[in-house]
Amino acid sequence: MPVKVYERILQLFEAEGINTIFGIPDPNFVHMFHLAEERGWNVVAPHHEASAGFMAEAVSRMTGKAAVCIGTLGPGMANMAPAVQCALVENSPVIFLGGQRARITEQRVRRGRIQFVQQTPLVEDSVKYAASIEYAEQTDEIVREALRKALSGTPGPAYIEYPSHVILEELDVPEPLPPERYRLVGQTAGADKIAEAAAAIRAAEQPILLVGHGVHTSRAGASVRALAELMACPVIQTSGGTSYIEGLEDRTFQYAFSDAATDAVVKSDLCLAIGTELGEPVHFGRNFHWVENEANRTWILVEQDPQAIGVNRPIDVPLVGDLRAIVPQLTEALKDTPRTPTPEFEGWIREDAARLAELAETAPSGGSPVHPARLIVEATKEFPANGIMIRDGGATTIFGWTYSQAKPHDVIWNQNFGHLGTGLPYAVGAGVADGGNRPLMLITGDSSFQFHIAELETAARLNLPLVCVVGVDYAWGLEVGVYKRTFGQGSRETGVHWSTETRLDKVAEGFGCHGEYVERDEDIAPAVKRAYASGKTAVIHVAVDPKANSEEMPSYDKFRTWYAEGQQ
Repeated sequence: MPVKVYERILQLFEAEGINTIFGIPDPNFVHMFHLAEERGWNVVAPHHEASAGFMAEAVSRMTGKAAVCIGTLGPGMANMAPAVQCALVENSPVIFLGGQRARITEQRVRRGRIQFVQQTPLVEDSVKYAASIEYAEQTDEIVREALRKALSGTPGPAYIEYPSHVILEELDVPEPLPPERYRLVGQTAGADKIAEAAAAIRAAEQPILLVGHGVHTSRAGASVRALAELMACPVIQTSGGTSYIEGLEDRTFQYAFSDAATDAVVKSDLCLAIGTELGEPVHFGRNFHWVENEANRTWILVEQDPQAIGVNRPIDVPLVGDLRAIVPQLTEALKDTPRTPTPEFEGWIREDAARLAELAETAPSGGSPVHPARLIVEATKEFPANGIMIRDGGATTIFGWTYSQAKPHDVIWNQNFGHLGTGLPYAVGAGVADGGNRPLMLITGDSSFQFHIAELETAARLNLPLVCVVGVDYAWGLEVGVYKRTFGQGSRETGVHWSTETRLDKVAEGFGCHGEYVERDEDIAPAVKRAYASGKTAVIHVAVDPKANSEEMPSYDKFRTWYAEGQQ
C-alpha cells in the first residue's frame, strides 16, 4: 500500500533496529512523531536540540547501532550544531534530520524569509554525508546512503534535510531491505592476516591488549573478554575505553593513570589494539611510555577504516574489518593454545588493586567543604554494581580518573571532543536506551551541569533512576588553576566565578526531583543511598574545596602530555 514519506523514513530506520527518536517536533515532523509513538518507538522531546543530539549519541553508544535526532528548520538546526560536531569527533553514527522550508521558498529571490537559512552548507563539513531530499522517490536511496556512510569505516554522523513539500508525499514501495542487502555488515579479516596475528600472539612473552572507545560502542565486551582470557594478559584502557568489561575488572588498568599500566606497556613485546584510533591520549602509541622497548614490540591493529592503518604509527599486522567479527576470528585461532599468565601479570593485578585501596585511604578527608578526591571516593563507593556511569566536567573528570572506586561496565563521557555539558543529556539518552531499568550515576562539576540543567525535567518526566553528584566550587575550577599557573597565586581571575548563593539541590526540587545538600565527607554516601531510595531523579549538591579543585588535580602533568603541541 502507498505510504507517506515520513512513514517510509520510520520503516527504513526500523530495518536497522532503530526505535528511538529525539527532538522538538518540527512542523515538518509532527506526523512522524505521532506515527512513531503509535508504532511503539521511544519518542523523547527534550528542551534543547543540542541535548537531543547528545541523547541520541548516548543511545548509539549503548546499543551499538545508529541513532536518530531531529531539528526544526533554521534555529533548531542551529541549536543542533554542537551535537553534530561532537558526534563527528566522538565517531558516533547519529543521523540528524533537518526540517526545511519548501524549495520554492529557497529559490525565490527574496529577503526577510522567516526561519530560513541554507542549512546543508553549515553542517556538511561536520558530517560524513549530507543530502537533501528533492524528490520523494529519493527517500530510500538517501536514507540508506546516510546509514551506509555513518556506519562504514570510522563511524560518524550524517545529515538529511527534508523540505516541507516532500515529507507528506506518498510512495508506492516494497518492504525495506535488511542492512546486509545494501551495506557491508560484519566484515571479517583475511585468513592469512588472522594466522599471522595469531602466530605473533603465541610468540609474545609479554603481550597486552589496548582497548578503546570502539569496544564499548560496538557492544563487543563479551568477545573481547574471551580473547583476553586466552591471551592471559593485561587489558590497558584508553581514556575512551573506560567501561570495564565484565569479568576483566581485576586485570584492566588505566593507561597513563596506573603504574601497573605503565609498567605493562614498557615491558610489552606485543600490543593488540582494538577499538582505538591510537590518538593523543595514548601518545599515538609511539611516544612517552612506548619509547622503551619499541624495537622489540609487535603491533596488531583491528581497524574498520583501511585508511587509518599506519597513520599515527607503523602497524605490523593490520586486521581490517568490524571488530565484532574479527575478535571472534582471533579467539577461534587461539582457542587451542591459551597462554599461561606470567608472574609479572599477576603482580600487576595485585599492584593495581593495592593502588585503588590506597587511594581510598589516602584521599584527603575531614574538611568542609569536601576535597574533590574524597567526593569521588565516597560517591563511587556507593555506585550500584549494575549501574551506568556518566562523567562530565574538567577538574571533576580528572579527579574521577584517579580516585574512582567503581568499575562500571558502561561508562559514557565526552573523551575526544571534551565538550562540557554533555553529561546530563548523555545520562538521559543512556537511561532511555536501557529502558530505565539500571541505575544511573552522573558525576560532574557545577560548570558542566548548568549547560543543560533544563534536562532534569526530561529525566524526571521519564522517571529515570538517575543520581547526579555535582561538585560545586562556584567556578570554572580547571580554568582557575590555569590562571594561577599562568599569572601566579593571588592574580585576578577573570570570568570564572559566580554566586555562592546558587543551590543546585533546590533547583532540582523545582523540577520535581529529589535534592540533597552536602558539605561533609561522611554525608556523601548516605545522601547517595537516600537519592536512589527516593525513586526520583536526584541531584546531590556537594560543596567542594575550590582551592583543592583548582590546584590539586592528580596526575595533571600526565594529562598535559596529551597536549604536547608539535612534540608528538
